[in-house]
Amino acid sequence: MDLPHVSTGDMLRASIQSGREIGLRAAAVMESGALVGDEIIIGIVGERLSLPDAAAGVVFDGFPRTIHQAHALDTLLAAHGDEIGAVLHLDLDDEGIVERLSGRRVCSKCGAIYHIRYHAPAAYGVCDLCGGALLQRDDDQPAIIRKRLAVYQAETAPLIAYYHERPTYRLVSGEGEADEVFSRIVKAVGAAG
Repeated sequence: MDLPHVSTGDMLRASIQSGREIGLRAAAVMESGALVGDEIIIGIVGERLSLPDAAAGVVFDGFPRTIHQAHALDTLLAAHGDEIGAVLHLDLDDEGIVERLSGRRVCSKCGAIYHIRYHAPAAYGVCDLCGGALLQRDDDQPAIIRKRLAVYQAETAPLIAYYHERPTYRLVSGEGEADEVFSRIVKAVGAAG
């Protein structure tokens, strides 16, 4: 679709690495498995949507996560005469989520993402692209993932009801290999657009 991938988690991690104040405030919250406050997230998203490459649209990853963020997104988009084109709800049971996230590894140099089961590097612990060390993020530890899932149930799950009645809402199974899930996503986006 040639749209920018906008991950609020990636943007927050970049803020943390840069040492900016917003990143330092978010770091402690993220490490505990809790969600970063709405105002910080909405501010970051608003800045991102104002960049020229976002003019034709973006693909959000991990946003919105609360009803307040969803209302704020609707307001941000309406101010630009735009609206959400598709809402994809990727569904996977909790144990599948724990397996996927705890197996994720990220290159310390180039940021490439691997998985110990689904997309393993040629050499264990070494990035195929640049030779950097592959690391497990602190928030990808099983105990933190389970805490994040509890937060999701309490704070994010209400978004399903918020978006469910919209004609752009699509439920997509997250079961199976990446190419199977991707195929279902492409089909769902085509049906929404």
